[in-house]
Amino acid sequence: MSIVSSIVSSEHAPAKRRSGLRRVAIALILPIGLLLAWGIASDRGWLPEQILPSPAYVYSTAVEMTTSGEIFYHAGVSLRRVVIGFLFGAVAGLALGMGMGLSQRVDDYVRPLFLAFAQIPTLGWIPLLMLIFGIGETLKIIVIAKGALVPMAMNTAAGIRSVPANFVEVGHALQFSRWQTLRIIVLPGAAPSIFTGIRYGLTHSWTALVGVELLASSEGLGYLLVWGRQMFWLDVVMVAMIAIGIIGFTMDKALDISETSLQRWKQEEGS
Repeated sequence: MSIVSSIVSSEHAPAKRRSGLRRVAIALILPIGLLLAWGIASDRGWLPEQILPSPAYVYSTAVEMTTSGEIFYHAGVSLRRVVIGFLFGAVAGLALGMGMGLSQRVDDYVRPLFLAFAQIPTLGWIPLLMLIFGIGETLKIIVIAKGALVPMAMNTAAGIRSVPANFVEVGHALQFSRWQTLRIIVLPGAAPSIFTGIRYGLTHSWTALVGVELLASSEGLGYLLVWGRQMFWLDVVMVAMIAIGIIGFTMDKALDISETSLQRWKQEEGS
């Protein structure tokens, strides 16, 4: 049976590769088109160079900032902040989501206030948090953590509630303890939804990081955006925007690959 499966998979491998290359080519159409439009617009002077620098000029600035290590320094500062803030927010969101998903009483008490809390945009909390914590690192970590807290809690609670009741009944029939039921049945069943919460939480944390660095920071990629705008160096602004987009895309893609690998491993283990 395994030989037949390997033959079938080897026959489908070229088709999968062609399909993958086709998807990559389709995904590149829009970025290449925007790059060409940008080059034409700057070459023909449709906008002043101070507002729309040429792609070649932005590229030279990117090379200069990369060679000097400036872009790596600011990216490192931003990544350190987002990792710390995301971990705090994800752990708190996981605990809160588990409480709401496992206990109807906790859900009844917490959910109304939590939903009201979630409706306020993360950046809307910054003025109040500035008055309490100042503009130091604590402010940034709390804002980033809040960005991860909401999607993590909501997806964890939804995932736990979606576990079929008969699965839990099987655990009771096997005389599982509450911890065994949670570890063996509930959390694996809720894992896809929890992983979705991790992805959305990281995306929201990265967005919140850039926002808080725009308003209260002297280093980081968000600070580069503000500094470039104040100095009217639009090439620096564009380099910072590109770096923010690349890092955000890379983090999301890494989580997507990890989730796919985890699901494939679970399927192989189950089979």
